[in-house]
Amino acid sequence: MASVRQEAAEKLSVKEKVGYSLGDAAANFVFQTMLVFQLNFYTDVFGIAARVAGRVFLVARVADAFFDPIMGAIADRTKTRWGKFRPWVLWTALPFGIMGCVTFTTPNVSTAGKVIYAYVTYMLMMAVYSANNTPYSALSGVMTGDDGERTSLSSYRFVAAMAAGFIVQGFALPMVHYFGGDDSAKGYQATMAVFGLLCVIFFVIAFLTTKERIQPDPTKHSTVRQDLAALAKNGPWIALFAVTLVLFVTLSMRGGVALYFFKYYLNKESWFPYFGPIGQVANILGIFLSKPLAMRFGKRNVFIAGLLGTAVFQSCFMLVPASAPELALVFQFLQAFVYGPTIPLLWAMMADVADYGEWTTGIRATGIIFSGIVFGLKAGLGFGGSIAGEVLDRYGYVPNVAQTQSALHGIKMTISILPGLGFLACAVLLLFYVIDRKMTIRMMDELKERRRGYAH
Repeated sequence: MASVRQEAAEKLSVKEKVGYSLGDAAANFVFQTMLVFQLNFYTDVFGIAARVAGRVFLVARVADAFFDPIMGAIADRTKTRWGKFRPWVLWTALPFGIMGCVTFTTPNVSTAGKVIYAYVTYMLMMAVYSANNTPYSALSGVMTGDDGERTSLSSYRFVAAMAAGFIVQGFALPMVHYFGGDDSAKGYQATMAVFGLLCVIFFVIAFLTTKERIQPDPTKHSTVRQDLAALAKNGPWIALFAVTLVLFVTLSMRGGVALYFFKYYLNKESWFPYFGPIGQVANILGIFLSKPLAMRFGKRNVFIAGLLGTAVFQSCFMLVPASAPELALVFQFLQAFVYGPTIPLLWAMMADVADYGEWTTGIRATGIIFSGIVFGLKAGLGFGGSIAGEVLDRYGYVPNVAQTQSALHGIKMTISILPGLGFLACAVLLLFYVIDRKMTIRMMDELKERRRGYAH
């Protein structure tokens, strides 16, 4: 009977999965806008050079990445009647929405003042993102210990995230034009105010509908130094950290230059609102395949196969002639569909890595394990944004004018060959991730037995 009750407790209702997923939808109203529009906003609206914008990304994101392990340690040691991680989703909801709007606000100051404003607001936005997203991500690791339920939860999460991305990429620019007319600065500020309000509402719903079930062994205690030392010895965590770092360098670089590709190379800026949503729809279709494929072939193997296919289709953007912009939409759908099944797997695998740490050491440090991966995510976004800005500047990009052939070549390289190589590198790095399907089942069964021993 105890076993039956334990199995039932591992199952999550649809309501809880949907509620949790709205937290990532909330974050993506800001995250997707930053990923897709921030570089173009800084160069073409805000009024700073591409190289300077790239340095803002690099300094702010990498510096803030060091805050993530601190946030993870704080979350692991938070004790409230709501749990360790849920409260942070609530506490950071309003600051997240406000900073999303402030970061896309253009002050009436000198160029030097704008650079300072960009650094300050972007770093504050990243700090709030850490305080929110690190505990939110770790929450998925303590809602259930069931392998299938975790993958299902991550699938719900990223369907919601892709839906938010669909809204951002499909409607952000029309909203900017609607609210601002010829004043894009005003339009961006109003658009982000709307997205910020949605953030607050969705984060509150995520807090109210979720529950933390997995509790650490009350007899086991560790210091932050011991937690960090355990990370250094956790082979699967090291592999996943490297994958995350390279993956988000790739995604940031690709996402940051997509609008330039349509605006200057294809001369079809009006098509761009269709480009992102086509990818989001394809991502969602792929996400639906994630759980059945992972249960059959294992998370790692599905992840590797998806990355290899993504590398191929992403590289194909180099072949798109300016006279055939429809091919860009075709390749966007194909690469996004192949990439889709991998999206929930990264986060489900993080929960497996937390299990691995508990399984091998007896100490569960979910927050700091997730924070280390978010560190890689932030650093990757910083380096990717910086690389995109540096490449554009090096090839001679000048805002709001017809581009030289050199600049156009740089734009094409940054949306095709360079990210293609990045996806390929991630597939290679995953070969060093040793948690396969067999080990996952063994860990899950043994940890369930341990937890029964200290559940009461």
